[in-house]
Amino acid sequence: YALAAHAIRLPDAPLPRWLAALETDAARLAAARPTAVNLAWAVERALQTACGARSLSEARERLLALAHGLREQDIATNRAIGQNGASLLPERGGVLTHCNTGALATAGYGTALGVIRAAWEAGRGISVFCTETRPWLQGARLTAYELVRLGIPARLLADSAAGVLMAKGAVGAVVVGADRIAGNGDTANKVGTYTLAVLAHAHGIPFYVAAPMSTVDPATPTGEAIVIEERPEDEVTHLGGQRIAAEGIGVRNPAFDVTPARLISAIITERGVLRAPYLAAIATAGAAQGVSA
Repeated sequence: YALAAHAIRLPDAPLPRWLAALETDAARLAAARPTAVNLAWAVERALQTACGARSLSEARERLLALAHGLREQDIATNRAIGQNGASLLPERGGVLTHCNTGALATAGYGTALGVIRAAWEAGRGISVFCTETRPWLQGARLTAYELVRLGIPARLLADSAAGVLMAKGAVGAVVVGADRIAGNGDTANKVGTYTLAVLAHAHGIPFYVAAPMSTVDPATPTGEAIVIEERPEDEVTHLGGQRIAAEGIGVRNPAFDVTPARLISAIITERGVLRAPYLAAIATAGAAQGVSA
């Protein structure tokens, strides 16, 4: 939608020159989130669509139609992910999720939160623990809001409190989203995900990743090849515009981390539930979808 809207505002010019300008701006858009693969995937689809047009008006119409189509496709994909993953969650008890993966993070319904929604709609007596997700507080601001609106029993907790709840047996499963999944199953997601995976492994709790196949990047062989976005220091040193850290302190602010495939119990996709060995499972699912692996 961003590229479609930009195409409408982009000044008229001869089609080859106009497409070159669109391609330059599309590259800037795709580079805004280097860790996530979906954005670059969608932008590339949009460019291919525009380049097949024979006029400016046709290019603009094609881009908007593609955006509408991807929106509907994403909602259908998310619902399929939810249905495929619902039975993996416990019949009763706590489910922990991290960051925001619901309708606000997608075109609608959600991925990891979609699995939780589907389980709740199927009558499972679950309750949700959502982490606050420092430093941007996506869990506190977005996931908590969605869970309240959906009427799903939920409690907010500090990121560092997850281990306490796991040790007490309050968490029966962890389900998170993904920004990029390498060919071997290593998964990049919001920073703090790796910590939760290690804790879940230590306590014998299943750890699930829920994501569409468009998040899988066969061109990235392992998690070591995933670029981790570093964000501005003031996101950590300030909160609500107020400094909360000592003046002069240095900062590291990685926005994502990588969870090794060995810590992931299953990857829930619209094509089904993938299990280790992930290299083979991803290749099979990608081939079934018509994606080169």
